[in-house]
Amino acid sequence: MKPVIARAAIAALCALSLSGCIDSSSPILPDSQPVFGPRVKLQLFTLRKGFARDPAQANFVWNGALYAHAGGGMREISAFSVHPFEAGDYIIQEVPARRARISEYALLHKLAEGVYQVIAIDEADADEPTRTAYCGKGDKTDPSPCRIETRDQLFAFARATAARRKDDGGLAIRLPDGLERPERSARRAPPPPRRR
Repeated sequence: MKPVIARAAIAALCALSLSGCIDSSSPILPDSQPVFGPRVKLQLFTLRKGFARDPAQANFVWNGALYAHAGGGMREISAFSVHPFEAGDYIIQEVPARRARISEYALLHKLAEGVYQVIAIDEADADEPTRTAYCGKGDKTDPSPCRIETRDQLFAFARATAARRKDDGGLAIRLPDGLERPERSARRAPPPPRRR
């Protein structure tokens, strides 16, 4: 995955509150890689009714296994990873700070270069037979509207959410993380003086 895509994926995840959607009692997607490099800086927004709201910036650093929250807003997300999915989309696997042993999931969809939409993977997007077959309810100490256990279950719900093409969720914009050097433009001659 290109660093630009990965950085935007992280930002989008941060902008989105994933509570109430599918989750798992442990990460389902293994083998996370530092696709964004050692550090990621994102500008995040919540998308509601066609408007970007609730701006926040967040910084994350690679800890050897996941991108861990390192500063800025979105403190409710302690760590995340990004995994290729289908049709150019990605799945974000998040570890929320409030439920550290639970993983939550979102889709990352590219809108333009460096701009991405993040959409929570929602059990309501799937048909009733899929929800009945795949949704567990968690346990008494940690209930869930839809607790999943396998990659196949995750992908079934991710496909259903991707098919909906929602216009809400989160918006992520990649920002320079301080390790990048800006491109230098070629020097141009100054314009000729104006005649009066």
